[in-house]
Amino acid sequence: MLLISCPHCGPRDEAEFSCGGEAHIARPLAENSITDAQFADYLFYRHNPKGVFLERWRHAAGCRRWFNMVRDTVSHEIIEIYAMGQMPKTKAGKEAYATNWRRSSEAEKAAVQTKKKGAK
Repeated sequence: MLLISCPHCGPRDEAEFSCGGEAHIARPLAENSITDAQFADYLFYRHNPKGVFLERWRHAAGCRRWFNMVRDTVSHEIIEIYAMGQMPKTKAGKEAYATNWRRSSEAEKAAVQTKKKGAK
């Protein structure tokens, strides 16, 4: 059982949390022009490394807030916990983000372009 330190409530037992899967997935929007095959890659393929992984978690039995976690899937060591909308600060977290196959996927590129257009 993991002891997870909720950034809002402090350390709590893993049973109070629910894992929301992979963090930092750029979700394509309806106006994105990607093919069905590229959308299928986004929808069905998940990064499932043996080692450092970026995950989303929710404190379901507490504050109900979401946060991100950098965790080693082999040792279950929690390397870093950080807020939604933030990027990992540790070397291991930054490396896991940069080496994820999604960074070069068409769905990610389309979502990033849409974000840039919306920011102008």
